[in-house]
Amino acid sequence: MAELIDDLRVGDEVELEIGAVAHGGHCVARHEGRVVFVRLALPGERGIVRITEARPGSFCRGELVHVLQADPQRVSAPCRHYRPGGCGGCDFQHATGERQRELKAAVVAEQLRRLAGLDRPVTVEALPGDGFGWRSRVRWAASPSVLDRSGPGIGPRAARSHQVVGVDGDQPCLIAAPGMSEVAAGLTPPPSAHRGRRPGAQPDRRRDGGRSRRPEDPEVTLCAPGLDGSDAAEVVTVWSGQSGPVVTETVGDRDFQVAADGFWQVHPAAAVALTRAVTEAVADVLPAGGLAWDLYGGVGLLTEVLCRAVGPSGEVVLVESDSRATALAEQNLARHPQAEVVTGRVEHALDTLPGPPHAVVLDPPRSGAGREICRSLAALGPEVIVYVACDPAALGRDTATLAEAGYELTALRAFDAFPQTQHVECVATYRPARGSATASS
Repeated sequence: MAELIDDLRVGDEVELEIGAVAHGGHCVARHEGRVVFVRLALPGERGIVRITEARPGSFCRGELVHVLQADPQRVSAPCRHYRPGGCGGCDFQHATGERQRELKAAVVAEQLRRLAGLDRPVTVEALPGDGFGWRSRVRWAASPSVLDRSGPGIGPRAARSHQVVGVDGDQPCLIAAPGMSEVAAGLTPPPSAHRGRRPGAQPDRRRDGGRSRRPEDPEVTLCAPGLDGSDAAEVVTVWSGQSGPVVTETVGDRDFQVAADGFWQVHPAAAVALTRAVTEAVADVLPAGGLAWDLYGGVGLLTEVLCRAVGPSGEVVLVESDSRATALAEQNLARHPQAEVVTGRVEHALDTLPGPPHAVVLDPPRSGAGREICRSLAALGPEVIVYVACDPAALGRDTATLAEAGYELTALRAFDAFPQTQHVECVATYRPARGSATASS
């Protein structure tokens, strides 16, 4: 093994050959045996990297500041905030949409291979749109200087930093819905705004918890319900610690009531894509009159799919820990008497649910369902488990656990529901493995 040379310091600039993409929105490079995770780069490139973090005896982080040899699919990022030291909301604006999807597919495949021992090809499917103006919900921070208009105002945070990157109509966030940046620029935190969740709410399941937050900075959720790609969208704002209004989101022929600051798919085409994928996954195994569970079910988007599959003689149970979401789920599913809504944490509710189910659908938080829940579900012997995942590493870990418990990954679809970013949404289907106790029961 080559000796690790511990001579890099923050601010150093070194010429590096860029290696493979890695989970987290960066690529891997090496400097004299030391791993450097490089932001703003693409595999196969060569360039000057500025070190932004240096951990003694461990890896470093850096940003590509000058490209010497570019990937053929590198493009000029259109956003003024996307630069070294700039906004951390996007990871891949410097690549074509096709190249972004290739990178995300490589990450999903690598996590399945490394964590679950599976070697399978992955294709990330594009959703409608040009990759910009798609984000119907954002949570941005207000800098301390916003009160006297002396600083950057309101916006996302810089990469791996607490610093607020202020946005406005002249320098908008390009992935946010049209009009959001202009609305943000005119906001001032009310005296009652504070860091914290509204009563009854649970931690945001899609939030990246890898960086601590400054408790003194208020945050505001901006929501553009019913976003359809038009030039102007209605924008609803909810400050941290407050309870926001209820808005309507439409998926196909159904309307869903959702809290403006609650969980909902942020890409306007994502909900349709996911409902179709789940419908396909359960189509030949969930019978009319059957029993299905929808775990981490939110306001009932995927419960609706399951209710249609089992029909009025079947039964579907939704479990969700956010009490406001379950109250709205009751409204959204009122037309389905076969639907039951349970408020509580999944790990606490499992033993109380009717069963065993024919099918289980779960859409857990970014950290995944975890070993105990996966093993508990497999022990029940459902004919199919459908797992909606927003984090490839969690998907890999939970796939490994399900495999140990007798379930094999039989289908996987991945969607580019977060263009310009590292994030990808997957729908994984598991069935009892041939020869397993579950398959033979």
